[in-house]
Amino acid sequence: MVSESDRESDGESVPEPEPGTGAGAGAGDAPGTGADTDLANNAARTSVWLDRRAPSRSRRTESPVGLDRNRITEASVRLLDADGLAKFSMRRLAAELDVTAMSLYWYVDTKDDLLELALDSVYAEIAPPLDDADWRDRLRELARSYRELLVRHIWISPLAGTFLNIGPNSMLFSYAVQDIVRATGLPLERQTGALSAVFQFVYGFGTVEGHFKARCDATGLTQDEYHQQAMSTIRAQPHMRQITEASDELMAARGGKTVEEMRERDFVFALDLLIAGIEAVRDRTGSPAP
Repeated sequence: MVSESDRESDGESVPEPEPGTGAGAGAGDAPGTGADTDLANNAARTSVWLDRRAPSRSRRTESPVGLDRNRITEASVRLLDADGLAKFSMRRLAAELDVTAMSLYWYVDTKDDLLELALDSVYAEIAPPLDDADWRDRLRELARSYRELLVRHIWISPLAGTFLNIGPNSMLFSYAVQDIVRATGLPLERQTGALSAVFQFVYGFGTVEGHFKARCDATGLTQDEYHQQAMSTIRAQPHMRQITEASDELMAARGGKTVEEMRERDFVFALDLLIAGIEAVRDRTGSPAP
């Protein structure tokens, strides 16, 4: 455990551990000692879910009353939703919980541990699809739930590509995805490719949608107002006229009166294309149709 003298440089400031330093790294650790040695000796220590160390006696007896990992994780999610990933800090979290920043280190070793816990906790919001439904309907349901999660918590997009995602809720989501892909009838060697095609598409779609919505909210405009204002500005540029004219034709052809309607049409059609592609590959390989 990191000592208070390592973490606290003065009466008010508690410097946050550097990402990836691992447990036991003090602020004064030199290269080749502390964190570096820890990682070299235990390369698997890359996730809070792989840390099985029991808290010391002093941790249990001196930890703040009423504080636990669940409460800390819930507060982390609230802060991340409200302020975003860039502004998240141990000090802000401590203020939210009305405790000292040092109190948090009874339960986690680094800020990365907190981010992993928060990331996994929101995956619990994805309800598992019905087991007895057709795989196409299950795939659509799970893809839509994942997209909504990415829009609702825009901070999870960068974290999903940073951490191992081996927490309990994330693993349940992975199992549900794998069950659906197995039910497609695709050969085993094609299943991971199908999984990637669908859920990396959803990841990209939901990430862009979430950031666009957040940008609109920040300006105080609706998505339609923001879109109209942006397009008007672009159309006013003579050198972009050819591009905007082609874009206008596409927009008119796709249908929908609002940004959300147009986006929904695109998502549904793109997902249908991916499902049709899975069916085509399955039929071509001679696998039985489920």
